[in-house]
Amino acid sequence: MPSPTEITVPQLSRLIGTAAAPTLLDVRIEEDYKLDPNFIPTSVRCPHQQVAKLGAELKGKHVVVYCQKGKKISQGATAILRNHGINVESLEGGHFAWRDAGLLLVPADKIPPRNADGQTVWVTRHRPKIDRMACPWLIRRFIDPKAQFLFVAPAEVQGVVEKFDATPFDIEDVFWSHRGDRCTFDTMIDEFGLETEALSRLATIVRGADTNRHDLAPQAAGLLAVSLGLSRMYRDDIAQIDAGMLLYDAFYRWSRDAVDESHDWP
Repeated sequence: MPSPTEITVPQLSRLIGTAAAPTLLDVRIEEDYKLDPNFIPTSVRCPHQQVAKLGAELKGKHVVVYCQKGKKISQGATAILRNHGINVESLEGGHFAWRDAGLLLVPADKIPPRNADGQTVWVTRHRPKIDRMACPWLIRRFIDPKAQFLFVAPAEVQGVVEKFDATPFDIEDVFWSHRGDRCTFDTMIDEFGLETEALSRLATIVRGADTNRHDLAPQAAGLLAVSLGLSRMYRDDIAQIDAGMLLYDAFYRWSRDAVDESHDWP
């Protein structure tokens, strides 16, 4: 039974990918990290000796800390943050328990470099519709909640890449893009190691809407309609992305939890 300051692997796994997910701090020592350079989704590395410096940034947030086995390092880091008034728990069993449960792990070498503010920076064409809405949702929910997205004129994407050290996505001839008949959303799921039944189901819907193949999933036509509606409602691309997060949150929760549920009247 976990202590009052611990969260179990099943409890945390239900939160990952949702708007209620905690801020995750990976405090494994360097030797342990190098043995398994993979992250629980959305985790950021933080040396355990430096967690106190994050006190102001973490105020008001739900935080989960984990080391290799969930023992002295994560327990000590948790105690320090609690002394700073942070709502924090340690992960019972640590990284090993998560890994041994066969849950998602993101390869560290696939995560783009972060800027001075600790954000990954991504750039694509302006006026997003489907794939360029779905990918930011996936990144913020499973890779980097603080990710920054730059929407620019198509002709300027490469220049922004060079001047702002941004990672391009969903344009031709870049790593994070369509591959064959599969969308950039599919590519990100594959490369980030995010293969789950729920995300695969959602990817099919995104692919059907983005490539006008509504036969792939009955929900594809609905996603297209709502996406086009959002693009008419918002002139500002960032505001549109922020509004679209709720849309994809809902599709994800349906895909994960409600596919067998139907509705009728009365």
